[in-house]
Amino acid sequence: MTVVDRSLINLVLKECHDSPFSGHLSEDRTREKVKTCIWWPMWQKDVAEYCKTCDRCQKANKSTGKRLGNMIKIQEPSRPWEIVHMDWVTGLPPGGDTSYNACLVIFDRFSKTPIFLPCHKDDTAMDTALLIWNRVVSWTGIFTNIISDRDPKFTSALWTNLHQIFGTKLSFSTAYHPQTDGLAERMIQTLEDMVRRFCAYGLEFKDSDGFIHDWCTLLPALELEYKTYIHASTNETPAILEKGWNPKLPQDSCRKDLVEIHPTASSFKGMLDRARKNAVRCMEDPFAYAKDKWDESHATPYFKVGDLVLVSTTNFNNIKGCKKLKDSFAGPFVIKALHGENAVEVELSEELSNKHPTFPVSLVKLYKSSDAEKFPLRNKVPQVIPPIETSGTKKITKVLKERKLRTKKVREYLVRYSDPTCEDEWLEEKDIPEATKLLRRFRHTRNTNITK
Repeated sequence: MTVVDRSLINLVLKECHDSPFSGHLSEDRTREKVKTCIWWPMWQKDVAEYCKTCDRCQKANKSTGKRLGNMIKIQEPSRPWEIVHMDWVTGLPPGGDTSYNACLVIFDRFSKTPIFLPCHKDDTAMDTALLIWNRVVSWTGIFTNIISDRDPKFTSALWTNLHQIFGTKLSFSTAYHPQTDGLAERMIQTLEDMVRRFCAYGLEFKDSDGFIHDWCTLLPALELEYKTYIHASTNETPAILEKGWNPKLPQDSCRKDLVEIHPTASSFKGMLDRARKNAVRCMEDPFAYAKDKWDESHATPYFKVGDLVLVSTTNFNNIKGCKKLKDSFAGPFVIKALHGENAVEVELSEELSNKHPTFPVSLVKLYKSSDAEKFPLRNKVPQVIPPIETSGTKKITKVLKERKLRTKKVREYLVRYSDPTCEDEWLEEKDIPEATKLLRRFRHTRNTNITK
């Protein structure tokens, strides 16, 4: 009987998988190469383990199969304006008396009632708090829970302290996971579609009576129209669920047989209670259907604290070198904590300290460590972090253009660097150092050119 030395087995595995002539190809192709060279007991199991624990393959290969993360139901409200979603529409042309260029959208999760507030992109957390206090709170009362993305206005210490005083809970969406704030995102898309119908070919439009308007003057009419439109998920209009009656619209005056808009005092409370109970039932049915469909193509997460994981580099836009050849994953990192079922917090290295440490499980995969005793020829690979460009290495001097791609919901800006050897590059606002100052200067220059 011939006994194959373990060092020869390791050499064959290395040459059949790691060498340039093997190309780090799949387990099946590596197996085909190995069986033409040598045989030993349990060789197929060793080949499988060798390929699955390959550091380069784990980082370079893209994820396949079902994505991780089942659909989880967010707490449902029991009354209007208990839980709201907030987000901003940005990139709008200057409008109104003070040249508003953004719109704050507040969306009630129970009644589906929207509030559109024109504002400025550069408003601070205090400006936003005062806007909500002066224009919203007197009508809705204090919210119990606010769901939003991780905008600096919402994550600031001022905003957090204000809500501690009022007893309001702030629920932030996980980084790179806009589905958490999906209702606000969908409302923003609807608002943009409505405004686009009137302002697609200019900053202003003229109505049938000859009056000139811009997008700011449209907001009250669009908000009122949305309140009187029957929502598919509740089977009622937002106005009915919020107040118990639909406000009168201009087209109602054309009806000669118009009945009394307001219900009688005796039937008002009963009608409102029935409408709200029906809305709760209608919201539960679509969620159950959507969850079944979502979970069919998603797998249950299997992570635990202490696991080594790799994080997707899909959203790491400031990695040095050729972006086409960058690794699909970075790491490995240690899981510090689990946030619910669909988010993990990892211990990032100093190079990635500017990134938020919590990631959705759909962007994370388990790292399989290689057995150093079993495969001694495989070099121990340290934690490899892609080199990150910092503001110190490439300083941005100005913003040239902005765009919004169909495949993305965020805007990108074409920036120019102080180093003439660096080409102009499209970046998202979160990746631009001193973005507020540079974008304010860019919009001022653009608005000046428009008015000339």
